[in-house]
Amino acid sequence: MDVGEGSSNSRHAPSITREDTIQNGHTLLIKIPSGDIRSIKLEKDATVNLGKFGSFYANELIGRPFGLTYEIVNKKLKVLPPRPMQEVEDTEATNELINDGQFVQPLTVEEIETLKKAGLHATEIIKKQIEQHANYSLKTEFSKEKYKKRKEMKYSKSFSVIEPTLYNVCEYWFNKDQNRLRDIRMDTLAQLTSLANIRPGGRYIAVDDASGVVVSAILDRLGGQGRLITICDVDSPPAYPVMLQMNFRREVVSPIMVSLNWATADEEYSPIVASTDPPAGKFKSDGQRARLNKRKLASDALMQTREELFSGEFDGLVIASEYDPYSIIEKLYPYLSGSASIVVYSPHVQVVTDLYNQLRDLPGYLGPTVTEGWLRQYQVLPGRTHPMMNASGSGGFLFHVIKIYDDPTASSVMVQRHRKKLKQNSETPSAGAGEPTPESITVAATDLELTSVLPEDVEMRTS
Repeated sequence: MDVGEGSSNSRHAPSITREDTIQNGHTLLIKIPSGDIRSIKLEKDATVNLGKFGSFYANELIGRPFGLTYEIVNKKLKVLPPRPMQEVEDTEATNELINDGQFVQPLTVEEIETLKKAGLHATEIIKKQIEQHANYSLKTEFSKEKYKKRKEMKYSKSFSVIEPTLYNVCEYWFNKDQNRLRDIRMDTLAQLTSLANIRPGGRYIAVDDASGVVVSAILDRLGGQGRLITICDVDSPPAYPVMLQMNFRREVVSPIMVSLNWATADEEYSPIVASTDPPAGKFKSDGQRARLNKRKLASDALMQTREELFSGEFDGLVIASEYDPYSIIEKLYPYLSGSASIVVYSPHVQVVTDLYNQLRDLPGYLGPTVTEGWLRQYQVLPGRTHPMMNASGSGGFLFHVIKIYDDPTASSVMVQRHRKKLKQNSETPSAGAGEPTPESITVAATDLELTSVLPEDVEMRTS
C-alpha cells in the first residue's frame, strides 16, 4: 500500500505465532515514501536512520501496532491518519500544450534546500513548487495527482511499518532477491500450502532450500499446533533468513519445529554422539557440568527426533530443493501416511515433468498433476483502475500427488457390483428357449452399459 493513501492501519486476523505489537528485537519491514522497502533490526535505546528521510528513536515504535504510517518530527514519531482515496474528476484539459523546459519551475535546488533547512514542512514546499510552476494549471487532474505524489515521495519524511504477514514477507524477498527464494512467488506459495493441506494439528516433513519461505508458510498455517520436521544439509539447525521478518514467537515455534540432516535422517546411519560422562568420573567445575548436560540434552533430542521420523504417519511432504525430487520422495515415502499429499516446487518445468513421468505409472501414487500459477497485479484507484505495466514472467511450477497404499487385490466398487450382477443373472433360470423376455433384455442392456464404462472411467490401476 502506498504511504499516506488508503487505509494505512488495515489489520489482519490475530496470529498465534506472531506478536500483535512491535517488540524489542523484531526485524521490521519499513516502507519509505519512495516506495522502497527496507528491513531494519529494532533495538531498544537505539536510533534508526532512514537516510534523507530522517532518523528517529527506536523506542518510539516499541509497543505500537503494525500497519501505521508515521511522520518523523525531531526524531519523534507522529501517527498520520489514513488519507482516503478521492475521486479525481476528469476535465477537458490535456497535456499537449505543456512544454517542460528549463524555466517551467523557477524554484531552484538551492532554494529548496534552504527551505528544508529552515524546517519548512514537506507540504509547504510542495505548495510553493505548485504555485511557481508555469504549466501546472494546464495539466489534467490525473497529471496533477501524479505530480503531487512524485513530490511527496521526494520530500516527505514519513514511513509505514508493514505487518509481517506471509504475503508481505514473501513479496519483499521476491522483489529483493527472488533467486534466494528459488523464484517462489506469493501466489505460488499460497497454492503450495493449499495443495499440501497444511492445517493446525498436522504433521509434516519439509525440505526447504528456499531461504525458509516454505518453512515459514507451514509454521504460519500450523498456528502453534502440530509438528514440522525439516531436513537440510548442515549439522546444526539451518538458518532460514525469511523467518527473521516473520517475527515468530520462540515459545510457540520451538516446540513444534525440529531439524535433521540427510545423514541423521537415514535409518542405517548411526550418529556419532560424544560422551556425556566426565572423563575423571566426576565433574571438575560447574561449567563442565553445564556443558555435558547440554550435550546430553542435544543427543537425546536428536535420537527422539529420529525415532519420530522413522515412526512415520506424517500428513504431507513439501519439497523446494535443488536436489533431484524423485530421490527425496523415494527416501521419505515410507514415513508418510495414507492419503498424504506430496508437493514439489521447482522453478524449472522440466524437473516437475520428469517427476510426473516417473511417478504416474507407479503404484502408490494417485492423481499426479503439474500446475503453473499466473499473477497480474492491478492498481485500484477511483477512475484509474488498470493492470500494472510490469509483471513477473513465472512463479515456478508445482507437482502434486497423493500417496495411497498399493493393494493388488483391490478393485473398483463398480467392478464388484458388476461381478455380483453377472453372478445373479447366471443363477437365474431362463424363461424359455425362444425369444428373450423383457427382463433378460433389461439385464443384458445394463451389463453392456457397465462394461462400456469400466475401461475408461471406473477401472482402478493396480499395477
